Amino acid sequence: MADKLRYVIYTRVSTEDQGKSGLGLEAQERDIAIFLEKFSAVPFEIMGRYQDVQSGGDDSRPELDKALAIVRKSGAELLVAKLDRLSRKVSFIATLMDDKRVRLRVASMPFADKFQLHIYAALAEQERTFISERTKAALRMAKERGVKLGGMRDATGARNAAVQARASREASKLMKIIGPLHDAGTSLQKIAATLDEQGIGTSRGGRWTAKQVSRVLDRAKSSLDA
Repeated sequence: MADKLRYVIYTRVSTEDQGKSGLGLEAQERDIAIFLEKFSAVPFEIMGRYQDVQSGGDDSRPELDKALAIVRKSGAELLVAKLDRLSRKVSFIATLMDDKRVRLRVASMPFADKFQLHIYAALAEQERTFISERTKAALRMAKERGVKLGGMRDATGARNAAVQARASREASKLMKIIGPLHDAGTSLQKIAATLDEQGIGTSRGGRWTAKQVSRVLDRAKSSLDA
């Protein structure tokens, strides 16, 4: 029987809010699941899952350090959804790939070797630098034309507030169904199934998951606490 492939899974979200809400995390978990189902050799074993909630420019990653310690000790592969989830710095990625004890696998680039990953990281860093400079130039030009940049921020803030208010209203309506079921001890998964059975779609018209039900409960609680 062939030896099992072993993976240590690492995910990262950029802010504390993303870590709490799952923004970005679901997409990473989806890509990793696709890789394991469609592209990984079998059998395989997941030796651990680690997640940091930190900026991509921050090299201090306590959970990544734990993941790498297992990778170096066991010979498992470090599996990430995208290269920028590992780091946005090409120097950080290059140093990691030079470590002979670290085997790296990127779910969204299942057949890429170390050389290809290094090139991709360098190109991505150049693109981010260009985008940053382009944004600064656009702001300078807007200021020269007399555009009040503070007003632009105020408008963005108003739009964000409107989105949050709409989400709170939707959560309040959904709680008329979710609330009694939750109070009765119904599991989040069963509540999600009940919403689907009743033809109640999510805000994007999709099917419900336990995590989405949990978000509605959290939002409803936040509204009460506000």
